[in-house]
Amino acid sequence: MTITTLSSREFNQATSEAKKAAADGPVIITDRGRPSHVLMTFQSYLHLTEQRRNIIDELAMQEDEADIDFEPTRSTITTRPADF
Repeated sequence: MTITTLSSREFNQATSEAKKAAADGPVIITDRGRPSHVLMTFQSYLHLTEQRRNIIDELAMQEDEADIDFEPTRSTITTRPADF
């Protein structure tokens, strides 16, 4: 992956070259020396923004996957007087 940096002026003058460079990696476009925009391919964008499953989705089971025998033992919680 190659990161290319172009000024806004360079980008305006060489848009097609910037699009070609985006095929190899992100193109950072600067405005007055500071990064302001990033040009990337649409595939890269989709990969970057794909929805990731959260822990609840990962732990959720379909009905046909829920064939698990699990019988936890019952806990007994007792209290005791505070020792001052």
